[in-house]
Amino acid sequence: MAITAADVKKLRTATNAGMMDCKKALTEAEGNFDEAVKIIRKKGLAIANKRADREATEGCVLAQTVGNKGAMLALNCETDFVAKNENFVALTQSILDIALENMPADKDALLALPMDGRTVNDIVMEQTGVIGEKLEISFYGKIESASSFAYIHPGNKLATLVGFNKEVDTDTMKDIAMQTAAMAPIAIDKDGISEEIVARELEVAKGKALEEGKPEAMLEKIAMGRLNKFFQETTLLNQSFIKEGKQTVKQHLQGVDKDLTVTDMVRFTLNA
Repeated sequence: MAITAADVKKLRTATNAGMMDCKKALTEAEGNFDEAVKIIRKKGLAIANKRADREATEGCVLAQTVGNKGAMLALNCETDFVAKNENFVALTQSILDIALENMPADKDALLALPMDGRTVNDIVMEQTGVIGEKLEISFYGKIESASSFAYIHPGNKLATLVGFNKEVDTDTMKDIAMQTAAMAPIAIDKDGISEEIVARELEVAKGKALEEGKPEAMLEKIAMGRLNKFFQETTLLNQSFIKEGKQTVKQHLQGVDKDLTVTDMVRFTLNA
């Protein structure tokens, strides 16, 4: 059976594989379209298995909100060249769209969602074969708040999501999302920091004070002071607001609306 250009184009549209790969698959399948799709997918899985031990440290991080919902996704690859490719960015966006529509509980649930007649995981494996690099979803996060905002830093390597307890203007939400990107808080407030981290920071502070020759009777007080400084540096609401250093983020928000606060926060970067 003769393989026409229209046949090749149809298979390319369905799989995003290269023209030559599509022609070879159709030839091997003797013109059977469904069989050719299976051949393309098997190739992708084979390449994925071969590259399983490779490091995929580049990629694309996107975030988006719809109404009160927000989702973030990091799709990793091996090279920056692929990460910047418009088709790779479009693939990341397509998976993010599915995440936003379904708001799965975690990454495994996202990978199991249907996408173009397959699952998200199948698509990622298939595109590994098309692109020739290891691809993997390294991060998925979501928020659901009264209002929400997504910020993507230029270059698609860093993104943030912030949620608020009430409706607020876009400029305020953007400022807090950019604060989160720039200052990398690990929690919204000190209540969000685990007991393990608090205990660790106290021990470190006491150890440093002892090395500095501080009196043992003062160690606890000194450690608590340094812990409070740790909270100020690492919790979003207690950080200095980057656009007005004399205010904390909490004070800035209360200046906008006395009841306004952040209820949810997600930050991810490929450069960590």
